Amino acid sequence: MQPILVVPNLGSMNFMTASTPSYNEIDLTKIFGILRDGKWLILAVITLFALFGVAIALLSTPIYKADALIQIEEKKNGRISSMVGDMGELFAQESSAPTEAEIIKSRMILGTTVDKFNLATVVTPHYFPIIGKGVARLSDDIKNISVSRYIVPNTQSTSVSQLEVLDAKTQSFQLRSLEGEVILTGKAGELIKANGYEIFVASLDAHEGTIFTLNKISRLGAIENLKHALAISELGKQTGILRLAMEGENPSKTAEILNHIAQTYFLQNVERNSAEAQQSLVFLQNHLPDIKANLTSAENVLNQYRQKNESIDLGLEAQSTLKVMVDLEAQLNELTFKESEISRLFTKDHPSYLSLMDKRKTLLKEKQRINKQVQKLPDTQREILRMTRDVEVNQQIYVQLLNKVQELRVIKASTVGNVRILDDAKVFPAAVKPKKSLIVVLATLFGGMLSVAFVLVRAAFHRGIENPEDIEQLGLPVYASVPKSVDQLELVQKQNRKRNANSTSVLLAEHNPADLSIEALRGLRTSLHFAMLEAKNNVVMISGPAPDIGKSFISSNFAAVVAKAGKKVLLIDADMRKGHLHKVFGCDEKNGLSDCLSGVSEFSQMVKISEVKNLHLLTRGQIPPNPAELLMHQSFGALIKSVSSDYDLVVIDTPPVLAVTDPSIVGAHAGTTLMVTRFGRSHVKEIEMANSRFERAGINVKGVIFNVVEKKASTDAYSYSYTNDS
Repeated sequence: MQPILVVPNLGSMNFMTASTPSYNEIDLTKIFGILRDGKWLILAVITLFALFGVAIALLSTPIYKADALIQIEEKKNGRISSMVGDMGELFAQESSAPTEAEIIKSRMILGTTVDKFNLATVVTPHYFPIIGKGVARLSDDIKNISVSRYIVPNTQSTSVSQLEVLDAKTQSFQLRSLEGEVILTGKAGELIKANGYEIFVASLDAHEGTIFTLNKISRLGAIENLKHALAISELGKQTGILRLAMEGENPSKTAEILNHIAQTYFLQNVERNSAEAQQSLVFLQNHLPDIKANLTSAENVLNQYRQKNESIDLGLEAQSTLKVMVDLEAQLNELTFKESEISRLFTKDHPSYLSLMDKRKTLLKEKQRINKQVQKLPDTQREILRMTRDVEVNQQIYVQLLNKVQELRVIKASTVGNVRILDDAKVFPAAVKPKKSLIVVLATLFGGMLSVAFVLVRAAFHRGIENPEDIEQLGLPVYASVPKSVDQLELVQKQNRKRNANSTSVLLAEHNPADLSIEALRGLRTSLHFAMLEAKNNVVMISGPAPDIGKSFISSNFAAVVAKAGKKVLLIDADMRKGHLHKVFGCDEKNGLSDCLSGVSEFSQMVKISEVKNLHLLTRGQIPPNPAELLMHQSFGALIKSVSSDYDLVVIDTPPVLAVTDPSIVGAHAGTTLMVTRFGRSHVKEIEMANSRFERAGINVKGVIFNVVEKKASTDAYSYSYTNDS
């Protein structure tokens, strides 16, 4: 059965294939093939990122959210107006939700909460960086401390210190500066004062040696922090219902803080609505004694005048005029009260204020007309009329003030504010942060995108040849594509694990003759048989552009394949610098080519018989100081001429042509030159340079052996078929 090597098209690594001269189209098949080739890397990265996302989700501190609802109503004074008339309208208020939201965020409201909960003191326990807090939470080893009072010297606006737990049972602690200086020592539940510091630790739950950082910030800074933590939004449009929300690690404390803010705002609103009534009440109470004194004085003057003039009575005309005058004075006094109230609410250009002033002018004109009528009365009646008017007017003013005082007291007692707390602050049972499932999904997606991008970018910048057609475009025929051999890798690893590595052969053609790589070399043997018909001799030189491309593997196994076909073969290791063919056959490198060329001994004494029948080996020998000079000596040409006549085939393994000039020297004596390239590692440019160097030396490279070919989805897979000749 004769094996036939089929060398298919291995594809190209270019993502863009030029379908027309005018544009490029994306080769989706190529991209999917590249992703299939990198599937294990992609899966590994995705798994790593998914595990990282799970770790973040588990170790991240849960954040809880509390919210409360407050209703802002327009001030309705129907009940008050029914009792006190127009007076209640003077205290009617309209307030918009955005305005009230800013009031809630003011220092007046939040400052009270900061003082209540001592938010100017920030206490942070020490954990292992990044993961310590999460591990402590999962293991139920959270460190807790409550500092109700912490005062630093007045000279320090901010202060950072450390509190260390000395004894967990007695809850004793030590407060020291960052420099390590001890400030004070005390126990939880006691107020400690020393060196201008005051501290009261309400509770302490931590192991001995636990350290807490105490950061004393300014009151204004604490208010700003609370303001940023507090979120206020109106439900719907112009509903007047505000939602107060706040997030925090401690759910119970977060709810307490939010409830305190709502209660403080509610009380402030009630006090604000009753403040104007209180101011008016104080004003009237301060003026009541003066009005009463004026009334008493007017009554005394009237009584004295009547006694002096023997009780003169007023006529019907005078009494009628008196009633009109008193009514006018009463109306003017009422306007005076309204003016004092309106002036605090509106400017003088306001329509309400202008209407009041017009009414006042009308009453004053009527008063002047009445005064002119009074001037026509007799002197005695005119004087009695004036005095009686003063008494009755002062009496009405006094009674009116008393009524106003009672009205304001009713208004103050009836003030309930226009704010109502609909829902007290409650904490959602589930943490709002972090979104564990979302974190894991995003981390997994990010890992997938990153790994896919890496695979595609790596493939885009990869310059290694993966298609024999790229080599043939340089004018060099590809004689064979040798697949990657897993068995060969195992043989090399076994040899490296043994102490005496040189005693073990790693020749694949001997250990596993059915390996696909050996089948490819059998195809090369057939192809080379016809190619050498026109060669000047039976010497084959195998070289390559760069190291680590498998020249020694190709040389040794190709020689073994030819020898097993019944040919007498000599394998020469011409890499006298780093040659390692002796390791392939498990022998010593001494007494080899360098010794033979330097005249130390004869060829017949140097050649070694391998375990493969008909295959002889000439190792590199001792490493000489001048390998190129030895190869240029006439003794090397004589040696090649001699062995060429004694053997059916001579295979010479040489070092890389781009590294040294040895292959150019050896190639002059060889009838056939083959160059080995490696799948995914050899570049087009270096193959061109190697071929150019051989051409400058007058050496014609017969063909290329494409080594270590891997089956990839992004390239056409290699395949082998067999025909039965029998």
